[in-house]
Amino acid sequence: MTPKEFFEYAKKNHSDMVDLKFVDLLGTWQHCSFPVDVLDADTFVDGLGFDGSSIRGWQGIHVSDMLAVPDPDTTCMDPFFAQPTVSVIADIVDPVSKKPYTRDPRYVARKAEAYLKKTGVADTAFIGPEPEFFIFDEVRYEQNQHRGMYEIDSKEGAWNTARFEEPNLGYKPSFKGGYFPVSPTDTLGDIRAEMVAEMRKVGIVVEAHHHEVATAGQAEIDMRFQPLLQMGDQMMWYKYICKNVAKRHGKTVTFMPKPIFQDNGSGMHTHFSLWKGKKPLFAGNGYAGLSDLALCAIGGILKHAPAILALAAPTTNSYRRLVPGFEAPVNLCLSARNRSASCRIPMYSSSPKAKRVEFRCPDPSCNGYLTFAAVMMAALDGIERKISPGKPLDRDIYEMTKEELAGTPKTPGTLEEAIAALEKDHAFLLKGDVFTADLIEAWITWKREKELDEMHLRPHPHEFHLYYDA
Repeated sequence: MTPKEFFEYAKKNHSDMVDLKFVDLLGTWQHCSFPVDVLDADTFVDGLGFDGSSIRGWQGIHVSDMLAVPDPDTTCMDPFFAQPTVSVIADIVDPVSKKPYTRDPRYVARKAEAYLKKTGVADTAFIGPEPEFFIFDEVRYEQNQHRGMYEIDSKEGAWNTARFEEPNLGYKPSFKGGYFPVSPTDTLGDIRAEMVAEMRKVGIVVEAHHHEVATAGQAEIDMRFQPLLQMGDQMMWYKYICKNVAKRHGKTVTFMPKPIFQDNGSGMHTHFSLWKGKKPLFAGNGYAGLSDLALCAIGGILKHAPAILALAAPTTNSYRRLVPGFEAPVNLCLSARNRSASCRIPMYSSSPKAKRVEFRCPDPSCNGYLTFAAVMMAALDGIERKISPGKPLDRDIYEMTKEELAGTPKTPGTLEEAIAALEKDHAFLLKGDVFTADLIEAWITWKREKELDEMHLRPHPHEFHLYYDA
């Protein structure tokens, strides 16, 4: 879309307002709205100014001025404003050098796609994430000097079978019993369908929606695979739409990986494949119908997985999910069909076009642009260095002894371990200047100072149970 077409689109949709969105370092949309007549064709070159020091992980106050340059190709109507409002996603530019900002996650995704083509290995990296999330009725939390608590609730919660509901009809998915039940046990089908309808309006191709394993409203909506940058944009819309549709119904959505104790957490299994022209490069005659190139790509992902997880499972809460059990993909190995392996090869179809790897470790709290780019960069490193993925693990892991599993590497047990892995192993991300040392340093610093150090200071409620009467 050209700037001229942008203004024609706004006029056609009777929109007097433009909502400019951009993503911060950690993966949250920020926005500012403008009357459409404030913008002109030059805006799509010169951008609009904002305070970069007020955005998480970005500029210091002494160099705070930044520019947001609208990308007209991202134009669509925002579904949630009362007045018709055109939405457009922006790229971030330094106002002095006029260069793209190295800490803009969307710029990282752009550079990743350009680097892929430059290698000659492939033209396109296709990404197909499966984000899971919870739809709750209420959430309350607090942390101060004398009180620390959280409480979540859902009409679907297994703990509510005895609650006075005038009347309580009983249909509550049990713990770990929420996979694929029909109504009346699944009470959220219409809300998920509304989310799907809004996604389709902004151009997202949705393949399915369903209730997930956990009690209390765990959900999944699956998008069709798309090129890396496009899927990064779609992930932002996905979260935005899920949260705002839930709010319409007086409910709340969280992409927090592990909000419920002793039940399944929310992952984001990420399907990945490389294509050159119209040729899928992952299909071949090797294990699970994979090509040698695909096996080396998986070898790269497995080798660099601990570092990738500093971006792909980026919260302390992520590692409440990545523990043995609950189908958690903690084993850094390859397998066809085995869901406890971190890299699974789906076997639903024999078509070469369907051949892909499903990296099961990421969760939906991540920044999609950075996560997808990191997975691709690890795969390219594996292809370049011909890294073997090792022997596949096709046994039931839960029936194996600790001794039998001792030789299989594991995912990091904490965010602290993952950050240390990224600090040690990030050369593969720097190739082609896709990630920069500045961005990685900013990420590590933020995580250590703003999250890990803060968590270390605070007592945990369960510590009172363990130690109060010590």
